[in-house]
Amino acid sequence: MNQLLNYRNTRFITSAPDIRHLPTDTGVEIAFAGRSNAGKSSALNRLTDQKGLARTSKTPGRTQLINMFEVTPGCNLIDLPGYGFAQVPLEMKKKWQRALGEYLQKRECLQGLVVLMDIRHPMKDLDQQMIMWAVESRLPVLVLLTKADKLKSGARKQQLMKTRKDSLSFGGDVQVEFFSSLKGLGVDQVRAKLTEWFTPELERQQAFLAEDGEAPISENTDD
Repeated sequence: MNQLLNYRNTRFITSAPDIRHLPTDTGVEIAFAGRSNAGKSSALNRLTDQKGLARTSKTPGRTQLINMFEVTPGCNLIDLPGYGFAQVPLEMKKKWQRALGEYLQKRECLQGLVVLMDIRHPMKDLDQQMIMWAVESRLPVLVLLTKADKLKSGARKQQLMKTRKDSLSFGGDVQVEFFSSLKGLGVDQVRAKLTEWFTPELERQQAFLAEDGEAPISENTDD
């Protein structure tokens, strides 16, 4: 089934300090992870065409909680605390990392991981650790090289090809694309990948409705 989703309908659900404060572990969740200056919030806002959905700041590290956004019932996007860069007290940074690790290891409905990194400085140690963990957990990964508008077309393509080559060493299901929140580069590709990951849940819901004798609910993709 080629199910289309209207990402403009995405809405904020909750912020939680850890998984114990998140809603029930059901449906499908796709998590966005990256260094604190990678542009996660800006990417989520661009993907959903909502300037204020995810809070952005000129100060890296403002995402201090696990933030959940619902695309459609049973299909959620997760904005995880940033790692690596944030200029915050060490104890607070450790608290973020505990919440991040716990979510990644224990959240059963996590079905895909988007790892964002600045196209000018890709594959830092923590980025590689995140991808290796996902591959070892048999979780598909979409690597987004953000701020792609900062490079000219030739350099952008060169960096994309190099990072794709480097990603082969991880094995597993790792896809690499460039992305720009400012220019909209890569938006369609990311939405397509998210929809691919959400499709099993959408199919499950439609099968359940069919068994109950109810007409399937189709998404409105016109607006």
